[in-house]
Amino acid sequence: MSNLSFVRGFSPATFITGFVAVLVAYASSVAVILQAATAIGVESSQIGAWLSMLGLGMGITTIALSRYYRTPILTAWSTPGIALLATNVSNMSVNEAVGIFIFSSALMLICGITGFFARLMNAIPHTIAAAMLAGILLRFGLDAFAMLQVNFWLCGAMLFVYLIARRFFPLYAIISTFAAGLIICIFNGDLNWVSENEMFSKPEFVTPQFSVTTLIGVGIPFFIVTMASQNAPGIAIPQAAGYPPRTSTLLIWTSLVAMILAPLGGFSICIAAISAAICMGSDVHPDPKKRYMAAVTAGFFYLLAGIFGGAIFSLFSAFPTSLIKILAGLALLGTFTNSLNQAIKDESARDAAIICFLITASGANLLGISSAFWGLLGGMIAHSVLKKRLG
Repeated sequence: MSNLSFVRGFSPATFITGFVAVLVAYASSVAVILQAATAIGVESSQIGAWLSMLGLGMGITTIALSRYYRTPILTAWSTPGIALLATNVSNMSVNEAVGIFIFSSALMLICGITGFFARLMNAIPHTIAAAMLAGILLRFGLDAFAMLQVNFWLCGAMLFVYLIARRFFPLYAIISTFAAGLIICIFNGDLNWVSENEMFSKPEFVTPQFSVTTLIGVGIPFFIVTMASQNAPGIAIPQAAGYPPRTSTLLIWTSLVAMILAPLGGFSICIAAISAAICMGSDVHPDPKKRYMAAVTAGFFYLLAGIFGGAIFSLFSAFPTSLIKILAGLALLGTFTNSLNQAIKDESARDAAIICFLITASGANLLGISSAFWGLLGGMIAHSVLKKRLG
């Protein structure tokens, strides 16, 4: 594809979809990063620098991987991993935390080089992967409509605009919905601007410290929850959407970037799930081969977040929760519908897919690992047992 064709591939739909993907990614878990960073003793002046390194790392990897493979590939930080760190610090130093980041990324790199994780992911039936995605997205749909109880006029107006736009110009439904919500928030004074953060934050190198006890006690669980709760869904979602799997390649590149950025605050770069799903819906572009442009756009927004650090965080923090949740739910509606349809399409595998869907949607967190992993595992076990029975 020529550079001119590439530029022409951008559209208002891909632009707003990329923005929504980044908005959802930041708004849903930045607070967890702040909590963890504070708990391990990161100076308040450096938290913005951590956000900058994460934004730059995710922006570079998202643009490069999506552009090269022409597939909607988004990267993200490990929210489950940083949540684990936030609750298991026990007098851990910043240097030890950086050691954990490098250690866990090295384990992911080994998984990518050996191809072990790729072989495991390729064994997952398409219906089970689709059911897991549907189970993940169900919560976003329920949360979106639950916001009607919190802010009826804002969410009701956004929903009405969405339905009208879907009827007459579906490719611009999310654009119209976001614009309507933003206008209402401006007139109602619901944008909560925070001016405490600096616009730019200069990163500082932190020398990693490796302690056997912290690597075993926190580093290995960090690796497990990241692989099970972040990378597994992130790899399965493109497969469920019909894109070819590139498991090992994605693991190698994301883990390498994470190892490089870890001493500067980029604690993890892994494969995104929910934000990637936003860029895979039919509303982005009728042609699945051109939907990667939304991911490239999201990568540019990641870079902006990285360059401006605290200022971008203040921007994302300004939007009310109700606007973010209903926008995310509506943006994922098409992907949810398609995933659920793919999950139950094969009658012989329907029971196993429903088991996977329900376990994932339950939100059950066992042994510190999210329901997405257990849904995937339960669905594969059910598929194996029922397939033998039916055979």
